[in-house]
Amino acid sequence: MTVTTKEQFVSLLAPVAAELRAVDVDAADAAAQAERAAAFTGAAITALRAAAVANIDSDWLLPKAANGIRFGRVAKDLSGFVVDAVLMDVPGPRHRHPNGEIDLCFATAGEPRFDDHPEGWVVYGKDTTHVPTVSGGTMLILYFLPGGAIEFLG
Repeated sequence: MTVTTKEQFVSLLAPVAAELRAVDVDAADAAAQAERAAAFTGAAITALRAAAVANIDSDWLLPKAANGIRFGRVAKDLSGFVVDAVLMDVPGPRHRHPNGEIDLCFATAGEPRFDDHPEGWVVYGKDTTHVPTVSGGTMLILYFLPGGAIEFLG
């Protein structure tokens, strides 16, 4: 399936988001839970990665830019998640995750690390705060925000 529209992309995201509902973001093994729920090497993630990377220059995946970061809202409510896409190689804005955050990170250039994690799943628990930082290259990150809750801290 060649994905060329936002609707087609969301259809690829839907089963992944449904599986992620079972992840306890506060568990010590939350990233491992995400990996098991939606295996990083599985067919669904492979298709999602291919579609995301192929549409980096589309007018719907990353339509906005600020401070060297490109971003866009992909879905407003998908199994209880808001899903944003972000392409970054510089630090982003400091923010808090009232309900946690589940990130699916794809390397697109170099050997990037997101908050010192390689390509794959990164999970933040409830009420955590960070400055999202990609070093060593560029990453395309899909942010799954439970209930859409995020608080930018300026």
